[in-house]
Parts: sequence; C-alpha cells; structure tokens
Amino acid sequence: MNKTFDELIALLKEYNPEEVEKVTNAYNYAKEMHKGQYRESGEEYITHPVNVAYILAEMHADGDTICAGLLHDTIEDTPATKEDIAHFFNQNVANLVDGVTKISKLNFSSKKDEASANTRKIIVGITTDVRIIIIKLADRLHNMRTIEYKKSFKQKENALETMEIFVPLAYYIGAYRIKSELEDISLKCLLPDVYQSIKDKKEKIESDSNEMLKEMLQKIQRILLDKNIPNYIKIRTKNIYGIYKKISEGCRIYDIHDLLALKIMVDDIDKCYQTLRYVHELYHPVNEKFKDYICNPKTNMYRSLHTTVFSPEGRLVQAQIRTHDMDKVASFGLATYWDIKKGEARYTMQKDLKNKYQFFKSLIEINKMFGDNEEFVRQVKSELFSDKIYVYTMGGQTIELPKGSTIVDFAYRIDSELGNTLVGAFVNDKYVDVNYELKNKDRVKVLTDDLSYGPREDWLNVAKTTYARRMIREFNRKI
Repeated sequence: MNKTFDELIALLKEYNPEEVEKVTNAYNYAKEMHKGQYRESGEEYITHPVNVAYILAEMHADGDTICAGLLHDTIEDTPATKEDIAHFFNQNVANLVDGVTKISKLNFSSKKDEASANTRKIIVGITTDVRIIIIKLADRLHNMRTIEYKKSFKQKENALETMEIFVPLAYYIGAYRIKSELEDISLKCLLPDVYQSIKDKKEKIESDSNEMLKEMLQKIQRILLDKNIPNYIKIRTKNIYGIYKKISEGCRIYDIHDLLALKIMVDDIDKCYQTLRYVHELYHPVNEKFKDYICNPKTNMYRSLHTTVFSPEGRLVQAQIRTHDMDKVASFGLATYWDIKKGEARYTMQKDLKNKYQFFKSLIEINKMFGDNEEFVRQVKSELFSDKIYVYTMGGQTIELPKGSTIVDFAYRIDSELGNTLVGAFVNDKYVDVNYELKNKDRVKVLTDDLSYGPREDWLNVAKTTYARRMIREFNRKI
C-alpha cells in the first residue's frame, strides 16, 4: 500500500517537526521535476520518491536524508543537476542524491560496463557516507514492493541483483528488517511455487502455535514483572527465505530451532541476564543453542541473548533477550543511530562503520586493488557477499572471513606482521599447516617465528582475501 505525502509529513512531525518545511520544499521540487512522468503501474512517478522517503522516515532519518530520498531520481531522470540541488537545498543533500544517481550511459561502451560501474558506485558509496546505501536500500525496497508491474524476466533479473548486492549490504549494516523483506520478495519472484508452499506452511504453524506462544509470553511477562523487570515481548516467526534456506540445507521445518521466537525487551543489560535465568526456570533450554551476542556481538554489531527452549507442547521456541536500544539496532542497524544518537548520528555512523565493522576494511582494500569495475564487482561478490565463516581467536574475538579462507587469511586479518611471520597454527588444539581451510566456529592460535623466511609466493595459491594476497606480494617484492 503506497504512502501519501501527508502520511510522510505526519510521521516526520512525530520525531523531527523542525524539518517539515525543508522536506515540503523538496517534495514540491521533486513533483515539479517529475511532472508528466509515470511508473509502470500507471501512477504518477512522484509516488515512488514519496514512498522511499517514508521508508527512511520510519527509520527516523535526518532531514537531509529525507530530502535526498524525495530527490533521489531527479538528477538521473529530470533536467535537475547536482548544482541545482545544492543551490535549492544544500551540499549535503546534493552529495547524497549524486551518490545514488547512476553514471551517465554515455560513458560506457557496453551495458555490462555500465552495470559494473554503477554497482561499484553503489557499494563504494558506503565508504564516504553510509546514508547513500540506506537511501539506496529504501529505493530498492519500494521497487521490490511494486515489482509485480514489471515483466516476468525483469522481475527475476531484479530479484537476482537484489539477492547478490542489496541483501548483503543490508546485512552488513545490520538492517535486518529490510534484508528479510528483500529476501522474501526476491524468493517470490525467483521460485514462486516454493515461496507459496513455505508461506502456507508458515501460516499454518503460526495459527497452530498462536495460543501456545501467547501463553508463554504471558507467563514470562508475569514472572518478570514479579521480579521488578519491566518488559515488552513480541512474537516473531522466521522469514520465508530463512525457512527456505534451512530446508535447502536438509532441515525439516519443525526442527528449525528459531522458527518461532519471543523477542523480549528490557531496560538494561543486567536485566537481560536476569531475564535469561527466569526464562530457563520456566522452560528447559537446549544447551547447545545458547548464544551470547551481547558480550560477543555479531560482526555487524547485532547484540542479543539467544536461547532455545522447549515449549509446554514440546515445540522449540527461541527467546531473544535484549535492551530496547539493541532491538532498534536489530531492526535497522546503523540507521538506528538517527534515533539513539540524534544530532551526532551521521558522524557516529561513519566512525563506527570504519572502526567496528570488519567488512569495511576489506571493502576499502578491494576498492584500492581492483581498477577494473567488473573485476571489483566479482571480487566483492566472492570475498564479501558470498557465504561466510566465523572463527575465533584464542581470546574469543569473532573473525568473519569468506568461506574457503585459510590460516594465511586469518593471520593477515588479525595483523600484517602476524601474517609475515606465520609458520603454522593450532586449530581446536590440533596443529595445522598454513594452507588449512578454516571451518565455521574453529578456534585458532597462530604460531609465528620472527626468524622465519616470511610469506612464500606460493601462499598466493591458498590466500582468498585481497588484503592477504597484497601483503604476500609486497613482502616478496622487497626481498
């Protein structure tokens, strides 16, 4: 259901009323620029930027970002220029709009060159201003929500691109709500029969489990309130694509341990751990399914306690226990900073992205090493957007690496000097050579020797990551 400009303004007034005039000016400008343009649905084109802006407003985006959402197609599809946007609004808005604008077709010899260059521009945009990616995700989300108006082959083409590029980007910045919706719509386009079958099963399970989950919710609420722990609890079912992926791995739908979940929000971290105790007192836990993502966050800064318990009916139910701020981050990732950091949001987003998110360093490295756009996109897909593994240092730090990575990649990910003096490693207390291919949840202790010869040139055949390969080449050029 499309949102109107009045609904956008009503939402904006709830959290940022001082920006209403500027946003209204952006709407009027965009409406004038797009006058006479229509979407494939037959609606006036302005409905699209309004809905993109509304998705951004749902994240409590700042005024410049909302304006850029309204104006995001003006440079590409109308006579407006970047200089015009800067003149009528400000340079920040102009930079954001330019960041999501495709490069002119006149600069390319083929459609493939054009596609690769524009994909690179989208991905690399995150290194200058993460808001560019958030606007692009909102743009893609609304386009996918209205994809039924496109021809079948175009739907599949867009769905594949969404799964290959936009879903990983949403994951990396922690925007789970957008990621899940993009996955489900893409699956519906690519495998409609499979999608419908899983949707039907999911709805039946939700219906059959509703009373049981409500009873669990009420019991947990009561015991927490008795213990003076204010709380808010929501029922959640795994998204359709998530179920599809588990079934594809050979899991039966009723054996998916996080198929059904209760999201429990409390005021602070201490109360998270207290809540865990009371949940376990009420329901027996499945010990091997406990995860503490508060003390050891995911690499996209997702934080929560996860425990899977047996319901009174013997069904598996996951409890996700977190603070209210953690829940906001779990839904929108870095975009949550608009809500919890207020005026400092833009700068804190970029600073934390650079300092806390492991993929950022890899992206910078790949961008530096690959001048050719097609090679850049290929490397990003294989190193960043493909299947990942998560391994641990002996101190418990989680290290994210592309599947197929070796001890060499691990050592260089920690520190270049560690890689240069690497001689072997202990993995899960067993000695392995440097070419050992790491597996999910491996514990790794790197062995070094300052008198070692250093990384041999043949290590290039076992290194998967761009940074490790560059360090090996540079070392061998020096000797």
